[in-house]
Amino acid sequence: MVSPPHEAMHRIFQDHPGLFSRVSKVLGLAFPSPTSVTVMPTDLTETRPVERRVDTLLRLDMADGESFLLAIEAQGKKDPDKPASWAYYLSYLHTKYRLQPLLLVVCQDPATADWAARPVHMGPRQWAALTLRPLVAGPHNLPVITDPAEAKADLALATLSAITHVADPDIGAILKALSTALRDTPETVAAPIVELTAQGLANRPAAQQWRNLVAVDLSFYKSWLSEEIRDEGRVQRGAEDVLLVLEQRGMDISDEIRERVTGCDDPEILRQWLTRAVTVSAAEEIFAEE
Repeated sequence: MVSPPHEAMHRIFQDHPGLFSRVSKVLGLAFPSPTSVTVMPTDLTETRPVERRVDTLLRLDMADGESFLLAIEAQGKKDPDKPASWAYYLSYLHTKYRLQPLLLVVCQDPATADWAARPVHMGPRQWAALTLRPLVAGPHNLPVITDPAEAKADLALATLSAITHVADPDIGAILKALSTALRDTPETVAAPIVELTAQGLANRPAAQQWRNLVAVDLSFYKSWLSEEIRDEGRVQRGAEDVLLVLEQRGMDISDEIRERVTGCDDPEILRQWLTRAVTVSAAEEIFAEE
């Protein structure tokens, strides 16, 4: 099953195709900015029933007339089967499009990045018929961006930095710099960044930090994440109101009742309980009709 971080690590290059040129400079290569970028079909399936799909595929056309294909793979862990698949992708792309292919692998942990970056020689030991050399981007070589001005100068790179440095001790500062940079950014630009970052952080501890920052710094955005956070806040306040009314009326609130109220995530049910809390003679009676 494809995970949100997997999607975020390669989809950001679809939303911001020019990002590759900046990433390549960070990685020590001199790829100029393309004059045009075409998002290519990702389906590499053959006519026989063997389905192979690259995560993201872009065609980059350069000012000097050179064009090449950029295949981007998001890799969450070591997978001994991947090098063969990657070699197949590159060979197939070269055969189908008659353009030179390049593979960029994006990782979130140094161990996986180190594994992915190792050249893989295919062929007998006396002669390597094919050598796979992925270009790898991850926490080991992408910048840690904690300056809001630097983040604002390149929001896409700052987002990729946050996603790939999810386990970095400075992740809080990285996310704060990004949220600060997004404050006066048009919503059409900021909302996808907010959601890509949330996907990239997934269920890591940093995800809650990002949710808190979005709730405070970016509360005016109407992205699904912002709406979800605000809904959670309304539910929490609704539960607190029910308990507060019961407490003010001197009711005895057991741990079971308290847990049931605070565990409810349905605003309509909480409103019903709040209405009953005003008149019931015992706290448990707010649940009487259920």
